[in-house]
Amino acid sequence: MAVAAAESAIDHSSIDVETVSSVHFATTSPPLEEEELVPRFVHMLGFSETISTRTFTQSTRSGASALSTALQTDGVALVVAADAPRGDPADIDHPFGAGAAAFLITDSAQVEHLETATVVDELPGIRYREQGTESVEELEITSYERSEIKRCVTEAVSQFDNDPGNVAAAAVHQPNARFPSQITSGISIDETALSRGIIANQFGDVGAAGVPLALTESFSAIDGDERTLAIFFGSGGGVTAMLFRGAIDNEWEQKSHTEEISYSRYLRNRGYIGIVDVSGGGAHVSLPSWRRTLDQRYRLVAGRCPECSGLAFPPEGTCPECHCSVEFEQVELPREGTVRAVTVIGQGGAPPEFTEQQRRNGEYGVAIVEVGFAEGDSITLPAQLTDTDPATVAVGDNAQALIRRIYSQEGVPRYGVKFSPVEP
Repeated sequence: MAVAAAESAIDHSSIDVETVSSVHFATTSPPLEEEELVPRFVHMLGFSETISTRTFTQSTRSGASALSTALQTDGVALVVAADAPRGDPADIDHPFGAGAAAFLITDSAQVEHLETATVVDELPGIRYREQGTESVEELEITSYERSEIKRCVTEAVSQFDNDPGNVAAAAVHQPNARFPSQITSGISIDETALSRGIIANQFGDVGAAGVPLALTESFSAIDGDERTLAIFFGSGGGVTAMLFRGAIDNEWEQKSHTEEISYSRYLRNRGYIGIVDVSGGGAHVSLPSWRRTLDQRYRLVAGRCPECSGLAFPPEGTCPECHCSVEFEQVELPREGTVRAVTVIGQGGAPPEFTEQQRRNGEYGVAIVEVGFAEGDSITLPAQLTDTDPATVAVGDNAQALIRRIYSQEGVPRYGVKFSPVEP
């Protein structure tokens, strides 16, 4: 989700990847408790190895920390908040969703940051996750929760030089769609302004990504000189309030899809049932081999033969066209291609490394996809299909490369390209 959000932000701007000088990443749910997440993200997007990175976690307020540090950084900064909280499947897990938002911080941005105010206080138990667990918990003292957050919000906003009551939109911490109005009643924000930043009724509680996602909704719902208030809250820590002026043109359509599923399927999809250890078999790819091929796995980097201009994927060995042993010129293939063959791997037919995926999601599709620059200047590669019913994919369909989790080996998640059908 973080990669998709960042790619969308860059694609809909005039910023080149090479000009991004820092990355500021916020989440409460990193894939590993100890190991940096951002270097993977940097490699997937093709940023420089010398880029400055910051990671903010442990709190739903981490999105505010990422934005604040990016605003104080020289050069073009990329801010990403991505989250997928989990909870007890019989209780707190149901309202949780998943999402990501990305922002480019530049000197000539469409939206101007006006001011920031913070209140720090010890507010334990409202939302927490014990060490070594995946599930978020709460003490569920709702009256205490609302009153204390409301107090912090009121105190933070009172520090502003500008009147927050005149904002046209508000992006407020929202474990549910009712919560923003409950914790902002002390600062008299118009209900229309609050409604422009409500995303919980569509995406659920998305943790550290909630207010950033609400900001993208707010910025696109107002006019040029109008202002937006952002209110971040983190259990145990307090409130950060930020005031912005300006709007964005949200020209790309946001697609949503709702599907009713059974409770047993929900438990299986989320990995609460049906997961067992797989022993033996599988394609064990050593860590050095995996790292050596990351450019191909993330960004479809192929080799161009200097002798005959033929394409090689992966870019190693002899040229498949002229059979010369050469030093290939690296070239990044287009991320859209054409399905040339497709099949479905039924239940029980998956290689051991994909057994967990199949237990959660059932059968999956595999395709041979042709990608390249022109007729006759292309390569074909095998890849899993994602975000689609594989039975509906046919030869000749257009497909787009997306970064997805492939499988875990020795407890470490590995990522790479899968393909999803797109309209021609």
